[in-house]
Amino acid sequence: MKTFYPKDLSPVEVQTILQGAVTPRPIAFASTVDREGNPNLSPFSFFNMFSANPPVLIFSPSRRVRDNSVKHTLMNVLEVPEVVIHILGYDRVEQMSLASTEYPRGVNEFEKAGLTAIKSDLVAPPRVKEAAVALESKVLEVKALGSGGGAGNLVICEVVAIHVDGRILDEKGHIDPYKLDPVARLGGSWYSRITPDSLFQIPKPLTNLGIGVDSIPGEIRNSPILTGNNLGRLGNVMALPNEEEVEELSQSEELQDMRRRFVNDRDSWIDHLHLRAKEELEKGEVALAWKYLLQRR
Repeated sequence: MKTFYPKDLSPVEVQTILQGAVTPRPIAFASTVDREGNPNLSPFSFFNMFSANPPVLIFSPSRRVRDNSVKHTLMNVLEVPEVVIHILGYDRVEQMSLASTEYPRGVNEFEKAGLTAIKSDLVAPPRVKEAAVALESKVLEVKALGSGGGAGNLVICEVVAIHVDGRILDEKGHIDPYKLDPVARLGGSWYSRITPDSLFQIPKPLTNLGIGVDSIPGEIRNSPILTGNNLGRLGNVMALPNEEEVEELSQSEELQDMRRRFVNDRDSWIDHLHLRAKEELEKGEVALAWKYLLQRR
């Protein structure tokens, strides 16, 4: 493990490490206007949601590290405290990136990026017609985090109107992550996107009072076969299978055959049980995995 102390590094070095580590980051594609009504459009990956009631988003247009200058978006929200935050899909990521070009103030990034500006309902900045999601917002506060190059400026926004393209909704009316196809920022020039094999679901611990990894028997907890993820899933059950359920599996042809094969080899017997449990865990069959793990010779 290599340790870094920010006080010993330059702002560029700190930024490089943090942007490489805190990933992936969602991207706020922010539309703002100055007091004359000139629009600006720029992406920011220091961004997330922080409340649903009230609905609050925060993004941070940081001061430039190289010369401590401030971005036009920050100037605009200080003049006109309103913003439209867009979520764009992979099909528009190159246009979004182009809008980050440091054009002179007053240049219309909608036009430079080839995107269509349409009137918002409740705020002055226009919104991007091509965006899958547009979040019209009022700026509640701009909080400066410092005065030097690299210092962030938290733009705290309350969402007042939400526009969602119906084509990204599933049959329940929820946003389908595959249809949204969002992109995220990593370090340097790297981005990421959702692919069919990159999504997975984990049962939320809030729905169960899990037994916890500390309640898992030591022989299972210290298994060289089961991973930390496997143990976390095992620890999220409310109770273990009862003896009758374990015994039912014990009488299966598969388990009877395993006993015959490893009658004099306890270590291999345990390893094979753990391998079978791991297979079931990867299929989401947690109860069945526990039944394998609780088998006796």
